[in-house]
Amino acid sequence: MGIVVNQCLEVGLADMLSHLDIDAVTSCPDPAILAGGPVATDHGFVLHRGGADWEGSQPVTDEISLTGSRDILCAIAAGEGPSDYLVALGYAGWAAGQLEAEMAENSWLSVIADSDILFNTEPEGRLGAAGRQLGIDVDLLTADSGHA
Repeated sequence: MGIVVNQCLEVGLADMLSHLDIDAVTSCPDPAILAGGPVATDHGFVLHRGGADWEGSQPVTDEISLTGSRDILCAIAAGEGPSDYLVALGYAGWAAGQLEAEMAENSWLSVIADSDILFNTEPEGRLGAAGRQLGIDVDLLTADSGHA
C-alpha cells in the first residue's frame, strides 16, 4: 500500500475531527486532509514523525510511522499528538506482484522517505523535492514516448 502525500482534499482537519465527534482545542492547527489514494477513501491514516507510540502505528522508517487509529487523532485534537503529522483519507493499493512488476518496468521513480520533504515542504512541492533527490526535474518528464 502507499499513501499519496501531495494532493489535498477541500476539507481541513477541524472538519474531519468534528465529523468524528472529536473535540479540538482552539489552538489546534487546521491542515488540509490529503487524498491518500483511491482505495478505502472513508478510512483515515496518519503519517507521523516518531516511533510506533500510537495504537496500531507501524514504522515506515526509523523516524516516520503510520497509523490508522483514532487515539492519535484524539491526541492531536487535544494538542498532545506528534508535532509533525499528515492526515490522509484512502490509500493506493496494488495486487500481489503488481507493484514489483511496475518497478521492474521503470514505471516509478523511487526515493528514500524523507521526513523533511514530508513535514517541512508544502504538498504541491513534495514531488519536485523528491525528484531533486534523484537529480531530476520532474517538470521535464513526460508520459509520452516515441520512436526515432
